[in-house]
Amino acid sequence: MDVGADEFEESLPLLQELVQEADFVGLDIEFTGLRSNLSGPQQISLFDLPSEWYLKTRQSVQQFTVCQIGLSVFSAIEGEANKYIAHSCNFFLFPTTFGILDSEFSFQASSVQFLNQYGFNYNKFLKNGIPYMNEEQEKKIRHDILTGNWRVRSSPDKDQIKAVIDKVTRWLDLAKEGDWMTLPGIAGFQAFEVQLVLRQALPDIWTVLKDEGVVVKKVSKQHRWYLQNTSCDRESCWKENILLSARGFSVFFQMLVKAQKPLVGHNMMMDLLHLHEKFFRPLPESYDQFKQNIHSLFPVLIDTKNVTKDIWKEMNFPRVSNLSEVYEVLNSDLNPTKSSGPEIVHASRCEKYVKTKCPHEAAYDAFLCGSVLLKVAHLLLQKIHGIDPVPESSFPQYLDVLAPYVNQVNLIRAGVPKINFSGPDYPSIRPPILILSIKRWPGISEQQVYHKFQNLCKFDVRRLTRSQFLLLTNKFKDARNVLKEYRGHPTLCISLYRYWRHSPDVNCVLQVCGIVTAWALLAFIFGRSGP
Repeated sequence: MDVGADEFEESLPLLQELVQEADFVGLDIEFTGLRSNLSGPQQISLFDLPSEWYLKTRQSVQQFTVCQIGLSVFSAIEGEANKYIAHSCNFFLFPTTFGILDSEFSFQASSVQFLNQYGFNYNKFLKNGIPYMNEEQEKKIRHDILTGNWRVRSSPDKDQIKAVIDKVTRWLDLAKEGDWMTLPGIAGFQAFEVQLVLRQALPDIWTVLKDEGVVVKKVSKQHRWYLQNTSCDRESCWKENILLSARGFSVFFQMLVKAQKPLVGHNMMMDLLHLHEKFFRPLPESYDQFKQNIHSLFPVLIDTKNVTKDIWKEMNFPRVSNLSEVYEVLNSDLNPTKSSGPEIVHASRCEKYVKTKCPHEAAYDAFLCGSVLLKVAHLLLQKIHGIDPVPESSFPQYLDVLAPYVNQVNLIRAGVPKINFSGPDYPSIRPPILILSIKRWPGISEQQVYHKFQNLCKFDVRRLTRSQFLLLTNKFKDARNVLKEYRGHPTLCISLYRYWRHSPDVNCVLQVCGIVTAWALLAFIFGRSGP
């Protein structure tokens, strides 16, 4: 089910009911870009501590925006053993342009091509995207609306408002009290915006929003005062409705947070960063504060990438490179619990994915996340019990076997493989750092070192001294191969990096200590041999 601004408010009560009754919610988000073109020390690398990775990635999140959110709400069907129904929805989003809010964001060419390749509907995103804002933006807008300091700021809105005021003013010159006119084609919170401007500019009119558009009625000043203060459409209540419409998807985000349901994604770290920035608050500078905030919003996170990495090693499943391939393996005869695992059906309004595969459409990927979670959890439960089928499988049982993976979110490229949102991060389990010492190659750069080894294995490279570089890979096999291949090499000497032996800072301290010790020894010797 695709939901844009025109359908969103009408579907909100149903969505709220679905989330409240759900066992868990699958999530996937599409963006206008993923990474800023960072270079040098700002580039993401395997050398980064989680806090360093966060600060670098934070810049990209602030630069790009969300264009589509997919949710798949999974609920166990009452009275049917181990059977689940999935309600999957695509939400097309576009930042709120209202009053002082006029966001800037970038497009990354590769991301646009990628989404276009998979049939992304850019018209729906740009023309009918659901507005949204975070809490800080909401405070500013609320203050301006309720204090009467609100103004139209963007040029397209100003042109539209000016045309509307001119049209209504010309009509007023000829209209009699009680006459009315309709302004068609104005919907959503922009209809509230138009009404607010008209009511502020023209004291002898009243406005009402109807299905056909904004209806403008000519009234006396006394009647206007009466309507403002006594009708169900009185101004204070009406301004709250404006704010509610301007908040858009942020209203549903708060419902999702309040429901406190387990949130399931696949490689979901970027999703969490954008959820925080776009719907909660601007990302803090503190990495620890970010972790605390996310944990308070979503106490139970499950990253299927993190879960499946371990399962794949144990089960000797074939290598996979994306979520769709993970789902296909678990849905095939390679999965020993395929026939006894949970049955998943699509809701009546969400049957698009029954026969059609739509990779990288957010709702489809969210559905795959939820399905993979259930199938992997059943596999883990079967391994614990040692029998198949497992009697009376239920989602609480699945959560119990998934406990080691809860709040462990995968990191694609950093010094640690995952982030722990409910406590301290685990120490690195990456291969050891290697040190490359170079002879007879003056002026060599990090890029040249990278290209030198890329046919053998891919390393992240960081300069240590003028002739020394640190090498780091995420595969133990690659580290062993390069040590073996370059053993005894005349110009490229590679060995394991030892901080106390190779660090320039330690060497500097040792040299200073050596000099001080030597001078002290000389002073002692000559002091004793004096008269």
